[in-house]
Amino acid sequence: MAVSKANILIIEDDKEISRLTAMYLEAEDYSTCVIADGLQAVGTVRMEQPDLVILDLMLPGLDGVSVCKQIRKFYQGPILVLTACCDDISEVSLLKLGADDYLTKPVRPHVMLARIEALLRRSRPVTPSYNQLHVGQLTIDTGRQIVSYNDLTLVLTTAEYDMLLLLASHAGSIVSRESCCRSLRGIDYDFNDRSVDMRISGLRRKLNDDMPPYKTILTIRNKGYMLING
Repeated sequence: MAVSKANILIIEDDKEISRLTAMYLEAEDYSTCVIADGLQAVGTVRMEQPDLVILDLMLPGLDGVSVCKQIRKFYQGPILVLTACCDDISEVSLLKLGADDYLTKPVRPHVMLARIEALLRRSRPVTPSYNQLHVGQLTIDTGRQIVSYNDLTLVLTTAEYDMLLLLASHAGSIVSRESCCRSLRGIDYDFNDRSVDMRISGLRRKLNDDMPPYKTILTIRNKGYMLING
């Protein structure tokens, strides 16, 4: 009997979309469960602890923003949001609340699959090791994926950790937005995509550097970002 790649919870009230999504993912050897109600979704995530959550914004009972906010309090796995809304405010709000990525409907199945695979690769535990990366007061244990700053452990989302590791690996040098997008998503990107900016904003807040002029993560106009090495 084949072993599924991962357990994915699909929170979507459109029956046809959820049916096709589940069918496509199961054809790729994923195990799926479908929930159509926001209130029911929170309890299901808590009980099942799926490897990944696909979350629609427009849900009965409890909207997707509220679901994301509530489950992020106890769920550490990746959250991929599906939205029919073109309004960046909704997407930015979800990123602030802890969503790891989003796709705008209609979703192309191969793009969704690429996003899922990238998120799962980053979220799966690695063999423990004690390789550490030091940049000034910042320490990253790359084996255990533990980050400390000024001797305090930081609580980061998967996407924030990946972003910080990329910047720290090139400390003192400019990392282009293109490199940031490719690192986060592993596929083609949109120059208007604000998800990178939101990850940077989240990191600055957790590094106590969210008021300009920034001292830890600099924005290099029209070029990218730089983590100060010192």
